[in-house]
Amino acid sequence: MVKIGYFLSCEEYGPDSLLQQARLAEEAGFESLWISDHFHPWTEEQGNSPFVWSMIGAISQVTSLPITTAVTCPTIRTHPAVVAQAAATSAVLTKGNFVLGLGSGEALNEHVTGARWPSAPVRLEMLEESIEVMRELWSGSAVEHHGTHYTVEDARLYTLSDTPPPVYVSGFGPRATELAGRVADGFITLEPGLDLIAKFRDAGGAGKPVHAGYKVCWGRDEQTAIDTAHSMWPNEGMPGEIVQTLYSPKQFEQAAALVTKDAIASGMPCGPDLDKHVDAFKPFAEADVDVVHIAQIGAARDATSAEGFFEFYRDQVLPRLRELA
Repeated sequence: MVKIGYFLSCEEYGPDSLLQQARLAEEAGFESLWISDHFHPWTEEQGNSPFVWSMIGAISQVTSLPITTAVTCPTIRTHPAVVAQAAATSAVLTKGNFVLGLGSGEALNEHVTGARWPSAPVRLEMLEESIEVMRELWSGSAVEHHGTHYTVEDARLYTLSDTPPPVYVSGFGPRATELAGRVADGFITLEPGLDLIAKFRDAGGAGKPVHAGYKVCWGRDEQTAIDTAHSMWPNEGMPGEIVQTLYSPKQFEQAAALVTKDAIASGMPCGPDLDKHVDAFKPFAEADVDVVHIAQIGAARDATSAEGFFEFYRDQVLPRLRELA
């Protein structure tokens, strides 16, 4: 049966709102949480980027829901040894209900230290080596690692959960998906594409969990919801690898100016139509995804939309989705 989770967007919401949404999600019947890990928002309009590890610590104290980062890049902005320590502490705080979701990152977040933004194949090499480093550290032993991309000297983690946190890897193309199948404990995707999921399973991911997620903009008026989604998340309509190469929220806004309201409205459910919200879920259920996380756009602009969204999903949408799951 497909589980249904809620996606906490650090790019759009500040700490207080994220904590409120985590509590409301559990009360409404959502079964798990995703949380994004960004240094910058995608656009200036989104306007937030709280530190994900502080947020996970706080969220673990107000909800018992499992938490997954969607996704952390452990390669440039933050050394994998530091990510390993953060993930280990998160696993302890959540009583073992933490999954470290990883990806190869975007220049938007990773360029801030002044490091060169590598090519996609090099980024995947770095990601694979970083996973090796982190798993060594989670063993509790002192680690010496002198690899192609990372050095770790006489490092040991002392605060560890009973079992290491599972590592899931995101994939939007064949190379990243193959890597996920080969080295990860699970797969993360934003598309219900059967081809990528099949590739993950063929590459070694058979029997491993698949997580997915998508965005909606619930609101009492459909056109207002479309306007909000287009204003807050126009980058949802940006195709291909461009999202990995732009360096600033202003550049994303310039590129996203080409995305129309019609494109946003056709790509996600906006407004109060129950059937549209149900239909958005169907492809993920049909793709045999294990957990689907749903994000609500717009509570940063309209404080009532968070409560309204959770009431709508609790009373109307989740019962319908569970019939499909």
